[in-house]
Amino acid sequence: MTAQSSVVFSGQPDFAVLGGGLCGRLVAWRLAGEGYRVALYERGDAAGSGAAAWVAAAMLAPLAEAAVAEPLIAELGAASLDAWPHLITQLPEPVFFQRNGTLVVWHRADRAEASLFERRVRANAPAALFEQGGFTPLDGAALAQAEPALAGRFNQGWLLPREGQLDNRQVLAALAAGLAERRVATHWNTSVADDALPPARITIDCRGLGAKPVLSTLRGIRGEVARVHAPGIGLTRPVRMLHPRYPLYIAPKQDDLYVIGATEIEGEDMSPISVRSALELLSAAFAVHPGFGEARILELNTQCRPTLPDHRPAIVWDGRATLRVNGLYRHGYMIVPEVSQAAAELAAELVTGRVADAEGFEHWRRAARWAPMLRLAGARETCASGTGA
Repeated sequence: MTAQSSVVFSGQPDFAVLGGGLCGRLVAWRLAGEGYRVALYERGDAAGSGAAAWVAAAMLAPLAEAAVAEPLIAELGAASLDAWPHLITQLPEPVFFQRNGTLVVWHRADRAEASLFERRVRANAPAALFEQGGFTPLDGAALAQAEPALAGRFNQGWLLPREGQLDNRQVLAALAAGLAERRVATHWNTSVADDALPPARITIDCRGLGAKPVLSTLRGIRGEVARVHAPGIGLTRPVRMLHPRYPLYIAPKQDDLYVIGATEIEGEDMSPISVRSALELLSAAFAVHPGFGEARILELNTQCRPTLPDHRPAIVWDGRATLRVNGLYRHGYMIVPEVSQAAAELAAELVTGRVADAEGFEHWRRAARWAPMLRLAGARETCASGTGA
């Protein structure tokens, strides 16, 4: 991938997308696929190594996430999980995609956590997710059959058979190639000031925490993950271990690579991972399978995920020529197909003039599939209010 695009427009583009992380790339790629002229500006590199998406485990687990997320997030996740396979087939580079389910386990002493997890999931997950497979309870023998690597290590578990995962870095690379294929003018390693926006008919701000100067309620939630190489363990799907202090996920990728994570810390500290967090993550992984004791640590990474007070994603129109897409929090890969599609649809309405004022926006919003995400700046339901529809 080149550092700078060779695409040059004779006039101003239809859209300037600010932020080339996961959401910005996908919005720009969608709009370019509809025939619009799009320029993308990203302060980091084409690989996406400075984005929150670079560190993510990229698990597509709307049912499991319903234990900590409201129904809207689970519904977005379920729809996005169905959308990912088709989206991937349109990208010019291969992306690891697996839909082999999620395994949830716990040690005997933590069975109270299992009951709490199930109650929360049943309260927040759409009924359709249960009707399409839901929870499959496993005893020790069934668990060993489903995941032979964990035979004899847990007496109970749940299989959530419809869930999936991606390789996050392959997605970023494939989208960068897709932007070039669709002739998006990409400006990597380019910062944009709020008082000097690049020329475009419509600006779409997807900068994540970079948008804090214009989204005052935006804040970061620090996450910490380990990437390890562990040949011989052979997990075939993501595993979540329930624990009152150290809940853990282990996501197996290609070539015996595993992403291990779970920590969530309030604050925007981007310093390296702490010794305590590293010990907790790796000790918890060892408790799932002792083979992780011989794994080789490839990376210990930190990032901050952008979130709004209600933990919902928001697509906010300023009433003029700027659209802001933000607040995907810890659910980026899980919900971004639907969030980016909704943002691209509204952007097209704005650039064509089909939505031109507050009345037109509200009319369009009421008919939209994901109306709770759509907001008009200054209206009652704004990012600052923390409420949805």
